[in-house]
Amino acid sequence: MSENEPKFAVEEVEAVAPPKRAFVEDVVEDTTPENTGRQRDYLEGFLAARPAATSPSEPGGDIYEGVIAALKEIYDPEIPVNIYDLGLIYGVEVSPDADVTVSMTLTTPHCPVAETMPGEVELRVSAVPGVRDAEVNLVWDPAWDPAKLSDEAKLELGML
Repeated sequence: MSENEPKFAVEEVEAVAPPKRAFVEDVVEDTTPENTGRQRDYLEGFLAARPAATSPSEPGGDIYEGVIAALKEIYDPEIPVNIYDLGLIYGVEVSPDADVTVSMTLTTPHCPVAETMPGEVELRVSAVPGVRDAEVNLVWDPAWDPAKLSDEAKLELGML
């Protein structure tokens, strides 16, 4: 066999029989897997199952999402963006007993609202239905920088 010859067999045909056409009369009335020859759809049970309940203290839970919504209602007085999208919130922890701890920073240590902002955050978080107690930890490490802005904040500030 030379290099130019194909390494597989080629058969030329003049015509191929058309596939059998399906008609409504051919439909099997009983469509159970035993009668149709089809395997059971593995997604059937998955799609019928109800989603597992999310703990109220986890992301997606009522308390956690309520705290995030409350934080998004607090605006920095100098920048027209809420403190959550501004990237000032470093963490939200909700205990099983519904105690909330918020770790946050400010844009600078000399921010004019440095004395009042943590108190306002604590009051707003305490007002979320289901929250038993709220605590705010003001941290300076890592320092805030514009890279912590959300895309929504960047768009609002004309940075995108």
